[in-house]
Amino acid sequence: MADRPNIIVCICDQLRAFETGCYGNPVIRTPHVDRLAREGARFELAVTNFPVCMAARSVLLSGEFNRTCTGGVGNVVFPSRPGDCNMPEYPDYGRPHLPDRTLPECLRELGYHNTVIGKWHLHSWPNDIGFDRYLIPRVHHCHSGQSFTEDGGPEFVPPQWSVDFEAERVEQYLHQRAQAAGPFFLYYSISPPHCPVADAPEEYRTMYAPEEVPLRPNVDLSRPLDQQDHWFRVYRWDFRHYNLHLPHTEQLPEGYDLRALIAEYYGMTTWMDAAVGRMLGALDRTGLAENTIVVFTSDHGDNLGSLGLVQKGGPTEESIRIPLIVRHPAGIGPRAVEGTVASLVDIGPTLLDQVGGQTPSHMSGRNLSPLLRGEAAAIRAEAFIEIGNSVAIRTPEHMCFLRRQRETGELGPAAHQFFDMLEDPYQLRNLAGTDEQALARLELETLIRDWDARTPWKDGTEAFSSAPQ
Repeated sequence: MADRPNIIVCICDQLRAFETGCYGNPVIRTPHVDRLAREGARFELAVTNFPVCMAARSVLLSGEFNRTCTGGVGNVVFPSRPGDCNMPEYPDYGRPHLPDRTLPECLRELGYHNTVIGKWHLHSWPNDIGFDRYLIPRVHHCHSGQSFTEDGGPEFVPPQWSVDFEAERVEQYLHQRAQAAGPFFLYYSISPPHCPVADAPEEYRTMYAPEEVPLRPNVDLSRPLDQQDHWFRVYRWDFRHYNLHLPHTEQLPEGYDLRALIAEYYGMTTWMDAAVGRMLGALDRTGLAENTIVVFTSDHGDNLGSLGLVQKGGPTEESIRIPLIVRHPAGIGPRAVEGTVASLVDIGPTLLDQVGGQTPSHMSGRNLSPLLRGEAAAIRAEAFIEIGNSVAIRTPEHMCFLRRQRETGELGPAAHQFFDMLEDPYQLRNLAGTDEQALARLELETLIRDWDARTPWKDGTEAFSSAPQ
């Protein structure tokens, strides 16, 4: 294929789909993400395949389910580094995970120059899995005083906010690529709205008034969250609280509550959107927009108090639902893609098809290109989600979750959770164990068991005791 299009995968961290204007939020300001949705194809239903950071990013870049590309691990210590805290500072050497050809490696074979800018949080260094250049921060989340390495060189701390520094480097990169030969793949990873939500410019931190923030109907303000003040501090300061225990992170503003937290999360989301806007502006100024596919998504969502839960990791809509938008220079929109639950594992096969490549047999995702073009296609409507070593399935109508039994390693005899997502979109009434919609539940349980049986584990091992349930 002559003149293959450039590719940008822009992924942010911990953004649930509901907190963007194009997915229906009437308050939040995300004009640049909304622009992508107006100019491209927006999947109405998209989910992560594993709702924690490292696992989800492994799925996206490998095109494989997490159990296959990492052995089922999530955010864990590296075996070669005993005694480390849960978040290693930098990747491990070689390929402890992602042993098969990755999306960037497949693109390199097609002549692409591959670059990472922003949060990495994978087990291997970028150059070990197909990237030519990289500029990445330490794993630990902070937006001021963040340390970076470029292509493995000495650490340095830029004087500005890390989000703005990365956006500036993206602008520089795109101006350089406009003068270079050959197509490029840019993996641009923006950390917000992931915490620390208090470590941000005042403009964004105070942008939204708590009383104006809409709450999802499954948030109950009359019941405090479990360990509420602890989690508020983690959201506001991340590792500087839970790891370093810095004294200033112990203090909460007077009257700080869940609405105040969500208001700060909204501000972080608008900060992320501003970075997306800088990327889009550089594409326009350089003329690269005319030949660049842009994918916008997130690794997972955030419960933010829904159902009394915080952070992510479980089979809740708030944890698994993500935005997924694809803008193609050839024109594939605007359209809202409905009727199929897209997911991160589908991005690799879809992009390879879009640029005239072949999807390797080891990649498990679906090629969603026909849906981008508005064509009728025989594409499975469901998406599978790993929750630790357990498995959930999300269809346009239902969510079904089977827990794995630690004692036997087998999936449980019946669904642990089953929800009618059309009648009960906030998951307030678990139908598991009832006679309601029993046939639909049994059908989904069968799909989960079939998927579990045919989806391989890395090295053929099932590490049931090492991952959370």
